[in-house]
Amino acid sequence: MSPDPAEAQDAARPHLSAARVLDIDPLLDDPKTRIVVCCGSGGVGKTTTAAALGLRAAERGRKVVVLTIDPARRLAQSMGIDSLDNVPRRVKGTEGEGELHAMMLDMKRTFDEVVEAHADPERAAAILANPFYQSLSAGFAGTQEYMAMEKLGQLRARDEWDLIVVDTPPSRSALDFLDAPKRLGSFLDGRLIRLLTAPAKLGGRAGMAFLNVGMSMMTGTLGKLLGGQLLKDVQTFVAAMDTTFGGFRTRADATYKLLQAPGTAFLVVAAPERDALREAAYFVERLAAEDMPLVGLVLNRVHGSSAGRLSAERALAAAENLEEPRIVDQGGGKAGLRNSPDTYGSSESPASATPAPDDGSPASDDGSPAVDSGSPNNGSPAGDTEADPERSVDQLTAGLLRLHAERMQLLSREQRTRDRFTARHPEVAVVEVPALPGDVHDLTGLRDIGDRLAAGRTELS
Repeated sequence: MSPDPAEAQDAARPHLSAARVLDIDPLLDDPKTRIVVCCGSGGVGKTTTAAALGLRAAERGRKVVVLTIDPARRLAQSMGIDSLDNVPRRVKGTEGEGELHAMMLDMKRTFDEVVEAHADPERAAAILANPFYQSLSAGFAGTQEYMAMEKLGQLRARDEWDLIVVDTPPSRSALDFLDAPKRLGSFLDGRLIRLLTAPAKLGGRAGMAFLNVGMSMMTGTLGKLLGGQLLKDVQTFVAAMDTTFGGFRTRADATYKLLQAPGTAFLVVAAPERDALREAAYFVERLAAEDMPLVGLVLNRVHGSSAGRLSAERALAAAENLEEPRIVDQGGGKAGLRNSPDTYGSSESPASATPAPDDGSPASDDGSPAVDSGSPNNGSPAGDTEADPERSVDQLTAGLLRLHAERMQLLSREQRTRDRFTARHPEVAVVEVPALPGDVHDLTGLRDIGDRLAAGRTELS
């Protein structure tokens, strides 16, 4: 028998088994590992992965807090908590001697805490009441990512947790997470901010003179663009924030260094899809460029099959034979007639050449045997599945074969995508998590995900 072309092609293609295997448990058990950051593009399972890692680490004896920035609140539901907020809350139902706590970033409250920590009470109150600040703290581009890092820094400074697991914000680009501290620092150091803070820094008459002479043209233009009240709110905000800008920059730098520290471990989370792995590859390269400690790739929702030896091509061929029987599939009883030289070139049909039965059965008017009403076919066409149970089974089998072919084609696409990533980044350790039939919605599901993460398999049979 000639080898199946698809099987030969698969055998010739390098498989993901050649990639380094990511061993999760030693990472979670290592007391030197203090922060695990789960990052990647949106919709690849970062939140579930972060929660599963946190639960597994806690049940192996560590005191863990999981910080999520996921607005869907799936983490709270899966951990049996009514709601999460800016304060870590104990998760009940865990096993083992460790503890699991969870929290959800409150972006504005975190920003308020930073202001309160870097300004005296009177100035802090003025800032918090400022309309421009309220808008900035609730929706400024990059604020969510920056505040996630700010909250991470706060948690780490308390030294209360053995391990902090961070679920990074969902964003169009995974790079926003790394860029946020620098971007907010650039905003605070920007030319507009420096101009607006200049009058407050000069103070007294000199400051008023500068404002009246040097800023009149700029404020007039901005007043037309933004509106006079908004410009006044911005100037009031900048004047009140002037003494806290240095604190923001210092903390942004400290948080960035914390991400580069040896106790931090980055896990890139992706799905076995082209766009997700392209984003993962880009992020892997960026982490290397920024000297961030990458430990590996978690590949979520990987499909498998226990019947992988049956290729898609063979399954489709078998399905077609069952659905549309060919002449070679007909019963052997007519083979002699089909192959008899007497029938070729003759106007007599094979049916008319067949002698009438001599067993006493009735014949039709044209001499052909009458149809037995008790036969399985009952005179119905071959496609009548109600009258032909065997035909019905064939059609059901053909449908199953086609479903198997679709699954094998999906597996093949995923394998090619994984192989491209592995060839490009052979240094990245990989662990796969099989696709599950439903969503994870409780601790049992998270525990199952953790077990699969720790299994250390890089290829499903």
